[in-house]
Amino acid sequence: MDAATLGAVGVIVVGLATAAGAWIGKRGENRIAQSGAVLGGYSSLVDNLQEERDKVRAQLAENEVRLAAAYAELAGERAGTADLLRQITELTTENARLHARIAELGGTPL
Repeated sequence: MDAATLGAVGVIVVGLATAAGAWIGKRGENRIAQSGAVLGGYSSLVDNLQEERDKVRAQLAENEVRLAAAYAELAGERAGTADLLRQITELTTENARLHARIAELGGTPL
């Protein structure tokens, strides 16, 4: 073989090697880009979940405060109800005593 043929074969071999290297490099680049997209999507998903978790925690804390206030109001109303029941009992007892006293004095209770 002469030098020109060897040079041409060398150029073809180098060209094929370069093309193969570029093809392999592009595959690796695509794999890396795809991996980056997956990791980016995962990171975004984690961020969204953490934001949602924080919102739910805040809402839970607000609901717990409202629940405590409702229990306090209920306790106050129960205390008020107990006080009213005590007054009713006292007045009923007083009425019965007065009816008995009227009867003792010879009158007719209403």
